[in-house]
Amino acid sequence: MTTSPHTAQSEETAQDTAQTPTAWLTRLRLNPASRAVQHDLRDAAALHRRIMTLVPSGLGDSPRARAGLLFRLDHDGTGAPTLLVQSRTAPNTAHLPTGYADARTRQMTPLLDALRPGLTVRYRLLGNAVKRCGRNSTEGRWKQAIVLRGADAEHWWTAQARKAGLALHTVHANNADTLTAWHGPAGTMRKDRTAVHHQGTRFDGIATVHDPEALRQALLQGIGRSKSYGCGLLSLAPATPGA
Repeated sequence: MTTSPHTAQSEETAQDTAQTPTAWLTRLRLNPASRAVQHDLRDAAALHRRIMTLVPSGLGDSPRARAGLLFRLDHDGTGAPTLLVQSRTAPNTAHLPTGYADARTRQMTPLLDALRPGLTVRYRLLGNAVKRCGRNSTEGRWKQAIVLRGADAEHWWTAQARKAGLALHTVHANNADTLTAWHGPAGTMRKDRTAVHHQGTRFDGIATVHDPEALRQALLQGIGRSKSYGCGLLSLAPATPGA
């Protein structure tokens, strides 16, 4: 059977579209003088709600996961904090309050397409490094999450990285500020709400890509728990400056 050039081109375009996942990365340089920013930085749940305004509403159950929304707050202690927001739908930063942040958005397709075996990259992840207690655990209750520190946290990240298609060369682990989320009925004062704490560890270092497809999935889906509160966003950059 003969295939027309138009049909062949359409099939090729469809294949390319299917093979190239799309995501957007938005860098928000927060305005520390903004009251909305100050409020959101004190409450990880409020920050989550703010970021969800960037993506369409009506996504049904698990809207964060459906939007592919991940975020991480980076602050070196010297300048304005930066909020990285990743999403599978184009973000609408016009929904942010006036004066909230300076926003820059770019597509991640070039990065996702450039991944190949043997590529050396710099990485950063704020991970919720925890383990769940078993039935006979002496460390805590059954299924209780125990925060990992030091070498245990590094071992957690090494295992996660391997599943994500990365072979680590260097690991620098630093305890991040505790992410506190306040939960309660809308309109209630903080003293009447329940605080839930999420501990993050920031991992930085150098790695080599050994499974590009696994790495694409990890980039798009995030790594580990507490994604709704700022953990799980994996960032990559060329290991060679200017590359």
